[in-house]
Amino acid sequence: MLSQEDIQFYISILKGVNVIDIYRLFKTAKTKKIRAGEIYIHEGTASTKMGHIKKGLMRAYQLKPNGDEITILLRWESQFIGSYDTIMWQKPSRFIFQALEDTTLTETDYNLVQEMADRNSSIGAYRSIFQVDMLKEATDRIESFVLLSPKERYLKLIHEKPDIVNRVPDKYLSTYLGITPVSLSRIRKRIASEQ
Repeated sequence: MLSQEDIQFYISILKGVNVIDIYRLFKTAKTKKIRAGEIYIHEGTASTKMGHIKKGLMRAYQLKPNGDEITILLRWESQFIGSYDTIMWQKPSRFIFQALEDTTLTETDYNLVQEMADRNSSIGAYRSIFQVDMLKEATDRIESFVLLSPKERYLKLIHEKPDIVNRVPDKYLSTYLGITPVSLSRIRKRIASEQ
């Protein structure tokens, strides 16, 4: 069950949705705590759980056959996390979702959201907005690799989340940016010398 603070948060973001509908929508939601290093969603599972991060940091990564881990997604406070593969395409997750810090999130089942959205047009509108936001984030990420240099991708990330460099190990940060840890170090030295 959600706390009063959680309910107030959802009322604030679900403007125009009846409070009773919000209560019905999230009566099955729960607060979940995940320890640093713990896996939230395993690769190959069709998990429809979706979390809103209240505190903490999570990543999604893929383990390559040679043992390398490629971080494809970072999520922090006030962001949602869930398997895009399952939520958008009803396929098993290709990625592993892991807490990088002790994380607290509000978790709900996307299937329940889907059922309610099918019956309630105001909730359905927010479902569409959520899905479009997921698509926009994926498109932005692809465009950043096509249009931005590694240095520009790094600067964009620290502009969005200035403390990220202190919270994510360099080996994860570099693969997220599509570069090696050595290149990340060089970019930081270049930026420091320019300042």
